[in-house]
Amino acid sequence: MARPSTARDGDRDGDRSGGTGLPAEVASFVGRRDELTAVAGLLTTSRLVTLVGAGGVGKTRLALRVAAGAVAAFPDGVRLVELAPLRDATLLPQSVVDALGIQEHSDRSPAEVLRDFLAERQLLLIVDNCEHLAAPCAALLEELLRTAPGLKVLATSRQPLGAAGEHLFAVSPLPVPALDRIPGPRVLCRNEAVELFRQRASAIRPGFAVTEENSATVARLVAALDGIPLAIELAAPWLRVLTLGELLDGLADRFALLDSGAVGPRHARRTLRELMDWSYDLCSPQERLLWARLSVFSGGFDLEAAEAVCSGDGIPRAAVLTLVAGLVDKSVLSRQETATGTRFRPLETVREYGAGRLASGEERLRLRRAHRDHVLALFRRAERQWVGPEQIAWFDRLRLDHDNLRTALEFCAEEPGEAEAGLALAAHPRAYWVALGSLREEHQWLRRLLAVAGDAGDVRTRAIGLDAWFTVLRGDLGLARTLLAEHRERAERLRDAEELAWAIHHSAVAIGLERLTAEAVPMFEEAIARHRALGNTLGVISALFELSLTESLVGDVQRGLVLSREAVAVAEAAGETFLRSYAVCAEGLALWMSGDRAAADTRLREAIRLKQPFRDRWGLTLCVQLSSWSAVEDGEYRYAAHLLGMLRALWEGLGATVLQLVPFNVGAHESYEARVREALGPRAFQAAFARGAKLTLEQITTEVLRAESRADPSSSAHPLTRRERQVAGLVAQGRSNKEIAGQLVISLRTAENHVEHILAKLGFTSRAQIAVWATEHEHSRAAGGRPQNPGFQSW
Repeated sequence: MARPSTARDGDRDGDRSGGTGLPAEVASFVGRRDELTAVAGLLTTSRLVTLVGAGGVGKTRLALRVAAGAVAAFPDGVRLVELAPLRDATLLPQSVVDALGIQEHSDRSPAEVLRDFLAERQLLLIVDNCEHLAAPCAALLEELLRTAPGLKVLATSRQPLGAAGEHLFAVSPLPVPALDRIPGPRVLCRNEAVELFRQRASAIRPGFAVTEENSATVARLVAALDGIPLAIELAAPWLRVLTLGELLDGLADRFALLDSGAVGPRHARRTLRELMDWSYDLCSPQERLLWARLSVFSGGFDLEAAEAVCSGDGIPRAAVLTLVAGLVDKSVLSRQETATGTRFRPLETVREYGAGRLASGEERLRLRRAHRDHVLALFRRAERQWVGPEQIAWFDRLRLDHDNLRTALEFCAEEPGEAEAGLALAAHPRAYWVALGSLREEHQWLRRLLAVAGDAGDVRTRAIGLDAWFTVLRGDLGLARTLLAEHRERAERLRDAEELAWAIHHSAVAIGLERLTAEAVPMFEEAIARHRALGNTLGVISALFELSLTESLVGDVQRGLVLSREAVAVAEAAGETFLRSYAVCAEGLALWMSGDRAAADTRLREAIRLKQPFRDRWGLTLCVQLSSWSAVEDGEYRYAAHLLGMLRALWEGLGATVLQLVPFNVGAHESYEARVREALGPRAFQAAFARGAKLTLEQITTEVLRAESRADPSSSAHPLTRRERQVAGLVAQGRSNKEIAGQLVISLRTAENHVEHILAKLGFTSRAQIAVWATEHEHSRAAGGRPQNPGFQSW
């Protein structure tokens, strides 16, 4: 296949992107110009800056705005780690791994993976809401900063972390107007607190404006709120039902107005607490009760979850929707649309306030158990429907509820008598953690729960089996052998037919990974027969494609092709997507080894399309590796080097190396890489390799999917954006980056970025190649023809 190197503008990933990796702002950012400048300046001289201040003072939004403005200074991007839902300090490194988009498929600890991943990157890490994990955060960040010289950290916390080299920046409330000389509306709105209130109030009550008549009331209102952004955000929605004067009167009954001067953190905390007391009192009794009960959720929830966990004993199930809507109207909850429907979430400060309003410890225990029961029911329902047309939707939904899963698992691990339910929770659906790519976290939960659970039959056997399977996939084959033996012995002793089938199946995979041999073939065949007898479609598909890979690699390519196509057919009939992508990949390998590389390339691209919804690095790695071999065999050495760079990026995103992931492929990989190095020479190889290594998961996927048929080298959609075509034309005219920046009225840095993107997209190494390409493209357009494909073969 021909190899155009194109990447979709704006692709983002937790890997190497040069993008923001930040959530989009849902409301305008007001003021803070001096603070933005000061914090940005600190980031140029300090590697760890912590924004400290009271809850609700605006630390998170300030950090995100600073980071958005600093993107150009960090070639490897900006990443956000949200710690508010995290309670278990041992999962802190894993949370950073998740935020960076690394899917763990190695036996190394998350901290080791982070050290290696960040070692050579220039990246800004925002770590938000650290106060409840201050000491663990300090220890981890010190370690990462010590081993990754290109890393900088911007943290937010209600207290200093106490880390070495930490530079503190105190975030204060917005300044409020002096009440002894209130100016006119135009001047008053220059005050940041007033302007924030005006914007939020006009969103709630269209047509609202600060006027001569109400300016004094507005000034007193924002002063009563101490200029705390969250307090202003919470107060403004009451204008739906109260006049401005009524709102001020309600606050005045509870707050003491400021005399003068700055507001300290303690005063800010008290004011915010009093505001939430006031908002809480203005809610109906049922709304107050729901507010408190919703505090049991982590990372958000949907209406179904709120009904299941929070209804009863004063809240009819039918009333939950109305009550949730009321809390959204009052800004107690925020609302967001997701691929799976509407979800709700309180700000962390609001959630903590609700938790403090729970009636008793007994009530909290009841709610946590109800929360756990709901999460368990959700994940069990997902398992029943996992093999079917709703698989992708279920995966998306479970991923959104991962914080709730962690909270439920924590409850089961801590609360006496709940560990068995925790094992059931950790083991459903069987394929979820594999698709998620967080094998080490699952291993941690299983080990923790197995240590405190009783010797309950089925659920313990399943948990041991899954732990063994994830250990195999992580490449720790020594430990895996012990766990696999325990799993099989237990399944045989308890006559658990389903787990025995999986034990034989997983043992076959372990043998295949450890030493490429036909020894695993009869074990796979036995596992397939057992899975079929039990009606286990998931097991049949996975064992079929794994046996196909084994047969192809040990020499019986035609049987490998037959088996892979059978696996594809079974998956298609069941509506299964995740394993079907692997079966299609196995078919691609069999076709490639039989010599039909064109058909193999087509199947590999189909496998990658199927993998896209799951962001499956592990599977994509197998496809890209085979594509790199194909490029070498076709003599497309520059593209092969580009693919080898992509492989490096994918391996790093898995926290592993080729030796850990596919040890049986090491020899072939090294042989092909040596051929490419020899054909290109060190300089050209490194240039093409480096461009591939900088791509994100989405960019890698896009490039491979846009690889086109060799039979029609001119059938390429234009790979450059309109602006990039302008820049390419100016390069063809011999203009320097500085001259391009001046002509297009853009910064020099932006012009340099455009040239770099053009080089990466076209797979070029010099401006001269861009000039030739731009000239040929212009001639092609003038002649009414198509632009020639900048394929790697032509270099």
